Amino acid sequence: MNQAEARSILQLYRPGTDNANDPQIAEALALARQDPELARWLEAHRTRQLALRDTFRQIPVPPGLKEQIGSEQAAFQRAKVIKRRFAVFAAAVSVLILLLEIPWQRSSPPEDTLEVFQHSMMGVALRGYGIDLTTNDLPQIRSFLAKKLAPADFQLSDALQRANINGCAVETWQNAKVSMVCFHTPQTADRNNLWLFVVDQGAVKTGNLTSSPTVQTIHRLITATWIKDGKLYLLGGEGNEADLRPYL
Repeated sequence: MNQAEARSILQLYRPGTDNANDPQIAEALALARQDPELARWLEAHRTRQLALRDTFRQIPVPPGLKEQIGSEQAAFQRAKVIKRRFAVFAAAVSVLILLLEIPWQRSSPPEDTLEVFQHSMMGVALRGYGIDLTTNDLPQIRSFLAKKLAPADFQLSDALQRANINGCAVETWQNAKVSMVCFHTPQTADRNNLWLFVVDQGAVKTGNLTSSPTVQTIHRLITATWIKDGKLYLLGGEGNEADLRPYL
């Protein structure tokens, strides 16, 4: 199975359902765990499907529908009316299901929004990734990132400069290079549990984001997001807000 075939199959994948047990979908998911580009696409696909599912769940049930159906079951003639109405309702449900089963385009969140960027990068941190350069030397990391045309002149807090650096990697977001710097805190031996992503601010629609970090939980990771000097910073780690705050 190649990447194109996997994408076609994963269009049918819906997070939170049992279709991951389908052999073809399972094979495509396994390929996504090995292919960074396919993994990023899958994360954006998951985000769109979850947003779409939340939208459908917010559609209200017509008032009195349950009572109406119950009363119309009293007589055979009226039962035929219910059957007719149910057919219309079932057709509407079928349309909604069909919408869930096709790639969402017009009404799905644009893929260059801050929310999609945050979920995609935290997905990279949790899903597993390859370190492009393993070193604890920050100048060496900056030099490597600069050669790869990724942001290298980012600013680190005093606490992050003192943290244990394990290396870096270069990710791609909407054709923009994203610098990923990996750290581990005293709570772990040498396993990465803190990640910093830096990208040019123009690559992401940042909305009302400011230089004051916005803290939130994404994919079970506590994150902080802010902008400074034309760059977007996303710091994510294990634990809670109290664990992350000292590094901001």
